[in-house]
Amino acid sequence: MRLLVVRHGIAVEREEWAPRGESDDLRPLTRDGARKMRAGARALLRLVPELELIATSPLVRARQTAEIVQGAGDELPLEETPSLRPEASPAAFGRWLRAHRELETVAAVGHEPQLGLLVSWFLAGGEQSFVELRKGGACLLEFDARPAAGRGRLVWLAGAGMLRRLR
Repeated sequence: MRLLVVRHGIAVEREEWAPRGESDDLRPLTRDGARKMRAGARALLRLVPELELIATSPLVRARQTAEIVQGAGDELPLEETPSLRPEASPAAFGRWLRAHRELETVAAVGHEPQLGLLVSWFLAGGEQSFVELRKGGACLLEFDARPAAGRGRLVWLAGAGMLRRLR
């Protein structure tokens, strides 16, 4: 199995959103963030053309990012999972991923610091993050056996700017 991990694109700043009195869960991508993500999404699907499913955090900015990636391809299936919420544990997403073990390649769209912790957990099995994905950045992990803590292998890691140049 392969796992494409994608951090959401540039969103409206928290400080700008907070005065609205709406939940941070509803904070969207900026227009520029969506534009940059569209360019990066084309590169992601060139690098990982065999993508079968996109899992996303239910937060608006992640969902919008996942929809941009979805639209850059052949309208891939999209599934929201609370296991990609910012406060979710890596083990929760690990369980979700193992429930989809019939798939060869899955994308996960979410947030930092949760994604960095998730990637670190899959690579080394610990609860300490040593990977940081910047907004719009991504990495690809591979698993020889079932996806679990310490069983992953990093194939590549790319920032958003690098992805846009690859498009």
